[in-house]
Amino acid sequence: MIAAHGHHAFGRLRRPRAAAGVALLVLASLVVLVAGLLGSRPTLLRGWLFAFAVWSCIPIGSMTLLLIHRLTGGRWGRAAAPVLRPFAAMMPLVAIAVLPVLTGLRDIYPWASDPTQIKPDVARWYLSEPAFIARSAIALTGWSVLGVTFALDAGGRILAALGLAFFGLMISLVAVDWYLSLEPHYVATAFASMIAIQQLLAALAVVAVISPPQFEGRAVSDIAGLLIATLLGVVYLEYMTYVVAWYGDLPDKAAWFLERSHGAWLVALLASFILGAVLPFALLLFESVRSNRLALRIVGALLLIGTILHLAWLIVPVFVAQGAVVAAGVGVLVVLAIASVLIAGEAASTEVRHAD
Repeated sequence: MIAAHGHHAFGRLRRPRAAAGVALLVLASLVVLVAGLLGSRPTLLRGWLFAFAVWSCIPIGSMTLLLIHRLTGGRWGRAAAPVLRPFAAMMPLVAIAVLPVLTGLRDIYPWASDPTQIKPDVARWYLSEPAFIARSAIALTGWSVLGVTFALDAGGRILAALGLAFFGLMISLVAVDWYLSLEPHYVATAFASMIAIQQLLAALAVVAVISPPQFEGRAVSDIAGLLIATLLGVVYLEYMTYVVAWYGDLPDKAAWFLERSHGAWLVALLASFILGAVLPFALLLFESVRSNRLALRIVGALLLIGTILHLAWLIVPVFVAQGAVVAAGVGVLVVLAIASVLIAGEAASTEVRHAD
């Protein structure tokens, strides 16, 4: 029955609205890709990277949650599957959306435009354009296969275990490539783990916002508990990264935090912490919130706002013309969100209506 629902959702993905969403996403990617090839719109490319960082959290996190549930089982996975499956099936579109980043490496990453900014052995053996592209291609090809397979409910427990191991390996590489290498002299060993948990949190937040009708009783509490766990994971890893940098008193680490601790970025950090962490956590402490679908939707919306602010705080301060980068990123994010609603929204609603 579950597999039948998965195939039914894929049938919905072929409907005109979904086709329009795919066309919109591909067209937007193509426009920015051409801008990258022409080297004429670096601000647009940098805004695309920021939007990609936020938007890709949901398909990647959905895929990972499906893998986890296949191994662990539980009410939460059955209740969330009608939402997770359509978004996991969008993983091939994530591979398309990363193409503008790959074509605009020299406009986005300082090490690509000037390899002398990093050590010669690092440039030769790791942080080079061919290696960057190869790692991204391997990760997104593998994740696309896993996302589609488990969206169709076709993967077994062995494949889920191998898939999680593959995810853990590749996210530790591409999270550093895509985001941390914007400042190649800064190193944070917990960064990739924090990005992975942020992806899980964003996917769970979308589940909470859409809130299928089978979210009743313990299923709602289970999702609320997972939201608390992933939220604490993100906050803990970010805080410990700061503590380690503070105790180490190293110039490169101090500079990374200092450029994010004044002006608008301090406001963004505080807003992310209050709206996207403290307030949702406080709400989730109440049993009445954890068992109420409307309240859980509010919590999910706050967590998504916090995710946007947090990733902006992580990524954008390294760029010049930061206001223009944020504006471009928000515009791109709106386009990607509309495309996602067109692609996965109908499939998700259909899955919800036909769920057991």
